[in-house]
Amino acid sequence: MQNDNLKSYLNLHLIVFIWGFTAILGALITITADALVWYRMFFAGIFLALFLIFKKKSFKIPLKSFLKLIFVGLLIALHWILFFKAIHVSNVSITLSVFSLGAFFASILEPLFYGRKVLWYEVFFGLIIIAGLALIMKVEINYLDGMVYALASIILGVLFTLMNGKLIADHDPSVISFYEFLAGVGFISIYFLFEGKFTADFFILTTNNWILILVLASICTAYAFTASVKVMQKLTPYTVMLTTNLEPVYGIVLAYFILGGKEKMSFEFYIGALIIVLTVILNGVIKHYQKSKTKEDTSPLLK
Repeated sequence: MQNDNLKSYLNLHLIVFIWGFTAILGALITITADALVWYRMFFAGIFLALFLIFKKKSFKIPLKSFLKLIFVGLLIALHWILFFKAIHVSNVSITLSVFSLGAFFASILEPLFYGRKVLWYEVFFGLIIIAGLALIMKVEINYLDGMVYALASIILGVLFTLMNGKLIADHDPSVISFYEFLAGVGFISIYFLFEGKFTADFFILTTNNWILILVLASICTAYAFTASVKVMQKLTPYTVMLTTNLEPVYGIVLAYFILGGKEKMSFEFYIGALIIVLTVILNGVIKHYQKSKTKEDTSPLLK
């Protein structure tokens, strides 16, 4: 059992590392953000379909849930388009530092979705995170457009994550993801048809772009998703959440060493990014402490 937990923990770090590497691939692939997302969702959908067939899982889903998945698929598509757009107009470090705001937005929006009270410390930490972001914006004003795109992207990301949180309770995560990818491809395809973007040139990519897109769709999307679901069967939600918060750290460090020049930011940027990441981790620690305390207080052994 101990070995299983250790293996799952190491797998989780690998998954988070892969998620951090996604931004690097977005910077290296030399096509527009919307085209990149179309290819990503198209091939990820194919890989997930093969996975479902291999596992002999049913594709059936109630119509009501299917309609919800269509909407979530649109949110995911827009989220990824804005994410890669942010990387293209700024860089990986800026985009991932803004993405750390996701925990703050989740603390505000989650009570609306699940009917719980807003926690004072989440709002307090949110203000600290905003201060860290303000420091970044002050010293890296040239990347303001990228920050705006990243901000819009993370808000959409929190929204579809919260919606998926309810859908996953009743349906297989792999099936949900498959239909969401399918819907995303459908929406982008309709847009491309109206804009006349489906030309012969659209499907002519460099060998390098084809390789990177297939890596992005298979390892960073289809595999990372299914693997993240599997490790959650062995690890506590706290461990998963805390480790996932390391994604910006992995991404920024990878960008610095792989992409070089464009990713070398000012000293103040790294101070601001550090403030954001440490605050997010501290929020996770407090949440875990409070949940543990609640379990102890409600234990029948103490009654």
